[in-house]
Amino acid sequence: MTENTGTQESAPRPEFRMQKMYMKDLSFENPNAPGVYIAQQQSEPKVELNLNLNHKKVDDDHYEVTLQIYAKVGSKEEDKSLFILEMEHAAIFLLKNIPEEHLEMVLGVDCPTLLFPFTRQIVSQVTVDGGFSPFLMEPVNFMALFQNAQAKKKAGN
Repeated sequence: MTENTGTQESAPRPEFRMQKMYMKDLSFENPNAPGVYIAQQQSEPKVELNLNLNHKKVDDDHYEVTLQIYAKVGSKEEDKSLFILEMEHAAIFLLKNIPEEHLEMVLGVDCPTLLFPFTRQIVSQVTVDGGFSPFLMEPVNFMALFQNAQAKKKAGN
C-alpha cells in the first residue's frame, strides 16, 4: 500500500506538440526549360543538396523550428541545371515543462523528425509540378546529426 504524505509536489507534466506548420519561403527555378524536357537524360543527374535546421524561441512555451532546403539538380554531361529548389518549411511547437537539459535534444531531434516527412512531401510535389520526376530526399537521422554536433562542440571546448 502506497502512502501519500503530501510533502512531495507533483512536477508539472511535460507537453510537446506541433501546433502549426507553414511555408516561410519557396522557390523553384527551371532555368533551362523547355530544352531540358526535349533532351533525354541518359544517366543519373548530379545532385547538390543542403539541409539546415534552425530554431528560435517565440515565447515562454513556443519555439519555431525551420528546415531550410537547397537542392540543385543538373545534368552531368552538359553541366546544365535541371532545377533549383529553395525552401524554408517551419512549424511552431509547444514545449511546456520540458527540463532544460532536454530542450536542445527536443529542438534538434524530435521537432525536425516530426516536420521532415511533410517537408519531403512538399519537395517531391513541387518537382512533379515543375515537370520532373519526384525528387525524393533520403530520410534524415536527426539523432545522429545532433550527436555529431554535440561531439564537435565537446571537441572544440
